[in-house]
Amino acid sequence: MSLVHLSAPQIQPQTLGKVAVLFGGTSAEREVSLMSGSGVLKALQSQGVDAHAFDPADRPLQELKREGFDRCFIALHGRGGEDGTVQGALELLGIPYTGSGVMASSIAMDKIMTKRIWRFEGLPTPDWRMVSSAEECVQALSVLGAPMIVKPAREGSSIGLTKVTDTSQCAAAYAAAAQHDPEVLCEQFIEGDETTCPVLIVNGQVQALPLIRIVAPDGNYDYQNKYFTDDVKYLCPSQLDADEEAEIARQVVRAFKTLGCRGWARADVMIRRSDRQPFLLEINTAPGMTSHSLVPMSARVAGLSYEQLCVHLLASASLDSAGR
Repeated sequence: MSLVHLSAPQIQPQTLGKVAVLFGGTSAEREVSLMSGSGVLKALQSQGVDAHAFDPADRPLQELKREGFDRCFIALHGRGGEDGTVQGALELLGIPYTGSGVMASSIAMDKIMTKRIWRFEGLPTPDWRMVSSAEECVQALSVLGAPMIVKPAREGSSIGLTKVTDTSQCAAAYAAAAQHDPEVLCEQFIEGDETTCPVLIVNGQVQALPLIRIVAPDGNYDYQNKYFTDDVKYLCPSQLDADEEAEIARQVVRAFKTLGCRGWARADVMIRRSDRQPFLLEINTAPGMTSHSLVPMSARVAGLSYEQLCVHLLASASLDSAGR
């Protein structure tokens, strides 16, 4: 697969108006959101955009209208920011925002609903069970086999996630996930290469950006390794077979379109070692923008700096009523 090459957006900062960068919030991913939003705010201001910080945990969203904001860059992660609730509020306020609309945001935040839709559409995703007790977690392990991933259905950043290898671990794994969400997902673990593929709307077309292959210590790409260490290796270009990367990109674009996403996203994909079959795990509609984040890394390989990416995303801000 030949590398994507993007051109820097030719956008006059003053045409973007007064901009609120929404970050912080009240979800379990608040700490990551603060890092993402701080980076975005600094990047936009460096490009001459009239951008201001706005933390919904401290101020009601109605103030966006009263203070005359023209558009919002959503750098919130998790529930209350990435799940359609903030998007719905901005729709009512009539303020364009980055990323997917209400329905796509809500569906993508729910890993179980996302998997149901992908499976119905013939897209590959690991087998799973939704469980409501430690006993059901044990039953899921007997069906799905070991190893098995246990995680909250509506959280991100690997929060509450456990890799289970035998029944003795099920009770603790269920409790860790249920602490964050009453809906707990047990998912078949795919042994193989861990990858992620960003998606960006470019000139009205859905474009897959260069794939990133993730090599984590002992295969443990957890919250700590994602954001607070330099022990993870990120390979971009991925060094995978060109046809294999092209097929993954095709599947990710289909997954993005199937959920009705817009603006941008990032899909996580495992490639089974035994037969090189790719499996879609989830899609993030408000991906991280921290110093360790993957969309900026991929965009940089494609020719867009962090600052240019932020401006491109902001310029794409819209309302559901304006079309996807």
